[in-house]
Amino acid sequence: MDLKRALKGQYHAGIAMLRQAVERCPDDLWAAGPHPRDFWRIAYHTAFYTHLYLQTNDAAFVPWTKHRDSVSDLWEDAEPPVLEPYSKEELLEYIDEIDANVDGWVDVLDLESPDPGFHWYKIPKLDHQILNIRHLGVHTGQLQELVFGKGVDLDWVTVR
Repeated sequence: MDLKRALKGQYHAGIAMLRQAVERCPDDLWAAGPHPRDFWRIAYHTAFYTHLYLQTNDAAFVPWTKHRDSVSDLWEDAEPPVLEPYSKEELLEYIDEIDANVDGWVDVLDLESPDPGFHWYKIPKLDHQILNIRHLGVHTGQLQELVFGKGVDLDWVTVR
């Protein structure tokens, strides 16, 4: 069984679905929602943590060049909204950058390691990757429901 091939396929499919939700988000929904759960911020949070947890460890992580500290936070004590949300184009650029690097990032992961590479998790690396895919799917589903609520249909993406 080729676990890395399976992980790559699930990441690519999940990222494609995230991309589609961002791409098809109506303009009036983009900055809508109660802070810190407005659409664009949920989308950024999803992309940011997918990117972060695809790394071997937290020291290997290099943030996106347009990253703003604390924008990825969705919890109640998150910093107040920034004046300008990321544009759809900026976020799509980031999502595409993540997708383009998935294969290389997964290739270097030690899926047999008992250490996930992130001290705040106490699970093996393979479990952490499955958790990351689950996180990607949960928030993408959240975004899809918001888009569906505006009458915009989205497609299911299977493994590529």
